[in-house]
Amino acid sequence: MNIISKKTAQQIVDTVKDVCGYNINFINENGMILASTDASRIGTYHEGGKQVIKTGIPLEVYEDNSLSGTQKGVNIPVSHNGVLTAVIGISGEPDQVRTYAYLAERITRLLIREQEVNAASRTLTEKKAYLIQTLVDGNLENPDYIHDLLKEFHINTKTSKRVILIRVYSHDEHLNISMAEAKIHRFFNQIPDSVFCFQFPNEFIGIIDDASFETHRNKLETFASSNQGITLGVGRPDTLYQLDASLNTAQIAIESLKGTDSSFALFDDLTLEIILGQFDPASKKEFLKKTISQLSPEDISLLQVYFEESQSLSHTCEKLFLHKNTLQYKLDRIYRISGFNPRNFKDAVILYLATKLYKCYE
Repeated sequence: MNIISKKTAQQIVDTVKDVCGYNINFINENGMILASTDASRIGTYHEGGKQVIKTGIPLEVYEDNSLSGTQKGVNIPVSHNGVLTAVIGISGEPDQVRTYAYLAERITRLLIREQEVNAASRTLTEKKAYLIQTLVDGNLENPDYIHDLLKEFHINTKTSKRVILIRVYSHDEHLNISMAEAKIHRFFNQIPDSVFCFQFPNEFIGIIDDASFETHRNKLETFASSNQGITLGVGRPDTLYQLDASLNTAQIAIESLKGTDSSFALFDDLTLEIILGQFDPASKKEFLKKTISQLSPEDISLLQVYFEESQSLSHTCEKLFLHKNTLQYKLDRIYRISGFNPRNFKDAVILYLATKLYKCYE
């Protein structure tokens, strides 16, 4: 029944919430919440959704927790070709959210139909996009067709692959999406047995052999650094049918570039960034609130230099043109304000993590 991938399900619930403001859940045939605008509910059991799966009848709930894992709201079955594929749930007073629940159900059915467009009518670009999205979503609904596409694009099914994620900042006046696509197309033409596609609104996903990556790594780094408005993250190598994992690591790699002057990141080279990349925005905000929220931007900048210089007072003074006594006074002041002593190892670790996270919000 998994016609809709987890990624697509999340896009559906996020889109509907943007319209109505209510939390939306996408529930699979097992009664588990596959996607939700409330991240804490993803992967939890929804008894109301399971009941809708069994009966095929919409369910309206007027009290929280009257069913296990179920909040008051409306739960609508989603059917396709006579088969019940999922349940859309929306939290809130039923009379207020009912319309939005049916809107989400219609959006889902439209997306399913769109996915089933006759493969023969697809253009070359559409075929590449379908192949890549299917592989990175891990949702192989049509293995025979996928096999044909792999053969058409000369993709070796037995070798390890890497996902390359390219992000384009289209607001940059020096580079727009169309110009970027032309450059990316020319670049991938230089790499044998590779494919790429555009992913709305501003990303491109590429798949290349691990061996090709090793050969062309320098070209990738040069491409990223020489094109203003582009950042590039490379995921870990994995088998062809495990590329969802490679995509996840490519996303961690590209997110690690935020707040830096770099434009290229390889997941294999990351250490601390792997942990930082797992923080959700709410957790990052809470961590910063508890650590450096009371510090001024100048204090935080000083800490960043201090840690870059391995906590060396002399090197930090030289870099910031400060007298040693002045630097010690500023560090003591940071200690008084934040409660964390930059010269104490355990406290310094916390402050270092905070300054790393802070860069993502600059």
